[in-house]
Amino acid sequence: MNRWFKYILIALLFIALIGVRYFEHLFYDPMEIYFKHAYLTEKIPSLDYPKYLFNVGLRYIINMLISLSIIFLAFWNKKLVSFSFWFYIIAFLVLLTAYLISLNTQFEHHYLFGFYIRRFLTHPIFILILLPAFYYQKRHE
Repeated sequence: MNRWFKYILIALLFIALIGVRYFEHLFYDPMEIYFKHAYLTEKIPSLDYPKYLFNVGLRYIINMLISLSIIFLAFWNKKLVSFSFWFYIIAFLVLLTAYLISLNTQFEHHYLFGFYIRRFLTHPIFILILLPAFYYQKRHE
């Protein structure tokens, strides 16, 4: 594949990640308002849990698929994509479990714990960790 074409595709995929963030209002997420303003004065809003979990999961999957595409185009290595896929799946299960426990305890320990877990679930943070790690590994093989 032409190197410049690959770079353009990767740039477009990063723009797609930005687009998911830009259109976050299309996803059901009452916790967005809570974490922006209400966490100091109000309790956690009532949630339609099935709808909320579906939307968090959908957003995570969209970000994951775009991120896996970026990794594949950047390194052209199916083993890295496979590792990343399983990393994303395991991270999702662990983070979602911790987030649900935090929600059910009304963030009794501290709201920031739930805030950051939610951020990992709804934003493409893992690509910012995996991409440099794989690049570093490739440079030092």
